[in-house]
Amino acid sequence: MGKTVLVTGAGSGFGKGVALGLARCGHKVIAGAHIWPQVTELRNVADLEGVQLTVIKLDVLDEIDRQRAFQYEIDVLFNNAGLMEAGPVAEIPIARVRRVFETNVFAALEVAQGFATQMIRRGSGKIIWTSSVAGLVKVPWVGAYAASKHAVEALCASMREELKPYGVQVATVNPGAYQTGFNDTGMESMDQWWEDGRQAMRPRTRRPLNNQHDPQEMIDAMIEVIAADSHRYRTVKPESAAEMVRREQTDEWDVIV
Repeated sequence: MGKTVLVTGAGSGFGKGVALGLARCGHKVIAGAHIWPQVTELRNVADLEGVQLTVIKLDVLDEIDRQRAFQYEIDVLFNNAGLMEAGPVAEIPIARVRRVFETNVFAALEVAQGFATQMIRRGSGKIIWTSSVAGLVKVPWVGAYAASKHAVEALCASMREELKPYGVQVATVNPGAYQTGFNDTGMESMDQWWEDGRQAMRPRTRRPLNNQHDPQEMIDAMIEVIAADSHRYRTVKPESAAEMVRREQTDEWDVIV
């Protein structure tokens, strides 16, 4: 049976692919896009494909946008909107760290709380957070983003147990490196403030982001988790990343500093 799903961050990347994919499968989708040009573009894509898609402006940091979204009664929230800022933890501007947390943690939590309330009252529903492999391991030079996703992991794990008695499911999806453009722009963001010679750390060496995977694998996994009535709490893709996470989490116990 089709579900009613609200997708945040649907204007690009995984969110866009999941929103369109769910609509193709016959689910009722409310696709929240960050800015108005993304709203228009996504509506045009849906029209060209001939799929039914309700597209709204949803900047998760905007209280008016959030309250507008809370008017929808949904079965599943795909809490997907996110932001990456790169830079070493010792020198990344604190304003950039706050920006990451405001989007990935606080705004995401406000969206989850708003829909959790209706789900608790109804006695059913599901909230799926886009976390990251970075939320499970260390990621040098992307520590602010990784820290925000570690926070997401903690919130989700607690929310899972707290909402279980009310018939509300909570789960995470944890992408590794996929070629959506998110990782590339996240790393490039550091160029806005890093100046060789001004920072105490040695000059930055730009490294190409190789070995990024086809995002369709992750999109398909996300759609499967959203549509399924029962599934694993955590979905990590690709499998090579899942193996790396298990190995690194074990190795961390024996690190000597």
